[in-house]
Amino acid sequence: MGKKNSGKASDTAMKVAPLDNKEYEKALRRLHVDLVKLQRWVVHKGLKVCIVFEGRDGAGKGGTIKAITERVSPRIFRVVALPSPTEREKSQLYFQRYIKHLPAAGEIVIFDRSWYNRAGVERVMGFCTPEEVQKFLEGAPMVERGMVESGIILLKYWLEVTPQEQERRLRDRIDDGRKIWKLSPMDIKSFNRWDDYTEARDAMFAATDTAWAPWFVARSEDKKRVRLNIITHLLSQIPYESLPVEHVTLPKRKIGKVKATNFPFRFIAEKY
Repeated sequence: MGKKNSGKASDTAMKVAPLDNKEYEKALRRLHVDLVKLQRWVVHKGLKVCIVFEGRDGAGKGGTIKAITERVSPRIFRVVALPSPTEREKSQLYFQRYIKHLPAAGEIVIFDRSWYNRAGVERVMGFCTPEEVQKFLEGAPMVERGMVESGIILLKYWLEVTPQEQERRLRDRIDDGRKIWKLSPMDIKSFNRWDDYTEARDAMFAATDTAWAPWFVARSEDKKRVRLNIITHLLSQIPYESLPVEHVTLPKRKIGKVKATNFPFRFIAEKY
């Protein structure tokens, strides 16, 4: 799981000085330039990249994904955030609805939660049987091995948050009208199941942290730091080169030969 230590993931985070906005934006801008270089290389070489983000509610998955994708092409960086399975999907092979979203050549697919739902929320909330969980834990490494052997670069990230910080973020969602949409009924039901989710996480790591698809854990107490750390890490995991960029000069254009229109444009009110 990336850099290993001797103990279990802690419910308390290391205290570090907050990252100020100016420093954060400067570092993020530099990383965005590198992500654009990576994007061009992935297309140039026809690479297939799959990035999985997992973590508890409020761990910062969505914000991290947004930081990765805000300056790149949505045609190349594709985010997959699937809703609850339909009755038809429930009758299929469990991995089937995820497999169809895997990257083709020249694509980077980011899963905002993934097939690991079975090891987490489905296990804890009783949406599947213990036997189904065990089958998943045994089968996931084989499926992922098949992905890697087919040429997919697979990166799996777990965002680790403390119970105190998770509670603060969930309360913030309740109080902030801009964030209330992030709070689902399942978040409320899951809130008092911290220990159950811890056991599920540990079982998932033990069964699915493999040489070909290891788990990388990122402390997410500081949203700014975790975004920078994850982008830096994923750039280090995908070999790429900076391709030459052709210098573009805008041509001269002629304006003013078209007769002014009498169409009554409906301009919106300028209140700002």
